[in-house]
Formats: sequence, C-alpha cells, structure tokens
Amino acid sequence: MFTYKIHLHKEIDGGYTVNVPSLPGCVTYGENVDHAIEMAKEAIELYLEELKEQGQEIPDDSNTLEYSLNLSA
Repeated sequence: MFTYKIHLHKEIDGGYTVNVPSLPGCVTYGENVDHAIEMAKEAIELYLEELKEQGQEIPDDSNTLEYSLNLSA
C-alpha cells in the first residue's frame, strides 16, 4: 500500500485542480472535491503503472510530515 498527499486548488471558474507533489507532472481536475479525489486516485494509479512498466522506483509519502503555516504580512 502506498500513501500520497494531494493538493486541491479551487479554480476561479469552478472545480479543483489536483497536484500530487511526490509524483512530478501528476495533475488532474475534478468538478467538485469528491470528483477531484476520484480523479486523483485514477491519475496516481496510471502514473504508478507507467513507473512499474519503466522499471522505476515507486515514491511514497508514508514517511512525509506536512504542516501548514499561517504568516501575517
């Protein structure tokens, strides 16, 4: 089992763009949060299949800590 952090960015025109930081170039889009998460799962699965076919190492976020910092300007 692999663990991946995803970032959902709300778009001005609606919907969400999703990035998977540990998988460079793995980006997708969903019309709402649930759809974006569903699309992210599909994009990650396809990305991992491609890495396996190429014999490349599979990255994983299971040992990655993530924090959000709020700074005042």
